[in-house]
Amino acid sequence: MRRPVIMSMLAGVILTAGTLLGATPAPAVPAADGAARPAAAGSAEPPAEFGTDWHDPLTAAPPVTKPATKSCRVTVAKAQFRDFTPYRGTYTPVTGCGDRWSKVVLRLEGKVKGRQFDRLGYLHVGGVEIFRTSTPEPSPDGIEWSVEKDVTRYSDTFRHAGDVEMLIGNVVDDTYTGVIDVDVTLTFYAFEKSARPAASGALAGSAAPARPASVPDRVLTLENGMLTTPRNSERIVAEVYATGSGGGCEEYWYLTVPDAAPYSCKAADGPYREVRIEVDGRLAGIAAPFPTVWTGGWSNPFLWYVIPGPRAFDIKPIEYDLTPFAGLLNDGRPHRVDVSVAGVPEGQSGWSTPVDVLVWQDAKRAHVSGALTEVAAGDMANSSVHTPGSEHRLDTEGGHRLTVAGYVDTSHGRVTTTVGRTLANTSVHRWTDGENTDALTATWTDDERVTVDGRGPASVTRTHRTYTMDGTTTLGDGDRLRTVLTLGDRVAVDESRRGRPTAWSRSDDTYTGDATYTANVPRDQRHAVATTKERYRLLDPGVLLRGCLAGEHDRADEGGEEQDREGFEGEH
Repeated sequence: MRRPVIMSMLAGVILTAGTLLGATPAPAVPAADGAARPAAAGSAEPPAEFGTDWHDPLTAAPPVTKPATKSCRVTVAKAQFRDFTPYRGTYTPVTGCGDRWSKVVLRLEGKVKGRQFDRLGYLHVGGVEIFRTSTPEPSPDGIEWSVEKDVTRYSDTFRHAGDVEMLIGNVVDDTYTGVIDVDVTLTFYAFEKSARPAASGALAGSAAPARPASVPDRVLTLENGMLTTPRNSERIVAEVYATGSGGGCEEYWYLTVPDAAPYSCKAADGPYREVRIEVDGRLAGIAAPFPTVWTGGWSNPFLWYVIPGPRAFDIKPIEYDLTPFAGLLNDGRPHRVDVSVAGVPEGQSGWSTPVDVLVWQDAKRAHVSGALTEVAAGDMANSSVHTPGSEHRLDTEGGHRLTVAGYVDTSHGRVTTTVGRTLANTSVHRWTDGENTDALTATWTDDERVTVDGRGPASVTRTHRTYTMDGTTTLGDGDRLRTVLTLGDRVAVDESRRGRPTAWSRSDDTYTGDATYTANVPRDQRHAVATTKERYRLLDPGVLLRGCLAGEHDRADEGGEEQDREGFEGEH
């Protein structure tokens, strides 16, 4: 069982969806810590087998909340993807709902039938990437799915006509028959004076909601890697839609090992990855990538047929606050912006890192001057230790610290912004010769502190992101391949002024799955079974306040609203 064949998004022919008949429940398998996991947690009876059809994909995340105002909808793309030819069209600004909106919601509706791999896709409007996604693998009888995303932060883009480009790269032939059919719309909700200002979208790189904030004045893209900002920019934020994809081991970078270890996926420095952004060659931001698992991942597409892993259908960008560089960037000249992924072997591809830049301007000044005052980067830690044996073990510890600071002289005084970010990763990877057992337990933390000190007391926003992965794949007697996997996506946001809390939010998106099938046999002999579950929890007093104003809240719990969407559970 060679990992590039089985786990790759664009490889792994043996694992494509098809007609699946017959099954037996799998016995418990040992976890990475040696403990046994049950075949179907909370279920006395084994799940039914997959047939030729199954439930359309579901996620536990709540839908985008929508204001009760007049709305206008436009179709942005309507296409069928059979190959790697992009859909191209023209976007025309919406009429009838003004040019300032309380919210803008993107909705993708898709369908696919037959046999197909999972595929990555993007949508650009006016050159701006507003959406990145991946697709479910289909049933022979066909499935349908939908995705919603708050794209209010791209309002500047939507006020202007522009080219539309969308691509979900695909291959259709005698074997892979699934044509991916999608319809993408934007719905604009008119702004009313009585309504609160719209939030500029979910916190990038997290599942937590953003605090109500003004929408950026401008949305920019890079031109040949160069960025030119308006000279009166007072806040600048870069978004990077970083994905490890496109075949090869970077699709599951968290499992790679140093060259000396006997494993099928190599990376000279092991599995630690860090997404970096530089401005004119100076390190401006660091971040931990989210360990996205696509719907063919972990050797077992049956894990994801009903419930995809967190972020698989809505790939959130990493957000970097570049405001400390605003004084430097506001000189009217183009500046070099580079994004790289530390840990990727030199000369090896496998990551896509498109960049959008969000800009807030000072309406009362033609030029906002300022200076970059600090760039302090610690030494990056990255240690992977291989312990050989009948069960090989790789222990990895990695991390990095960065602080950047700068000020701008605005029409409302000097404002100093300090951004500190601390990354940490620990993982234990265990596998046997031949990789018939392959297990990983890993945690990533990405802690960010942004201090804004200007007129009045300084405000501090702390964001603590935690990503977890705990899984085991085994190939046992009779070529029964079983994968048991838990994924976690947790975010905590705390805001304060004068040391006193002013706002907070908590989110927790947890997926658990257990799937088994017979490998190396014709499709009708795989006897596949699976039990999957996703639990999404959100605690945010701000959500409750906005809900109360709109008359939409569900229930209060000590001043906060709890959305506990549990029970999206698929069994086959």
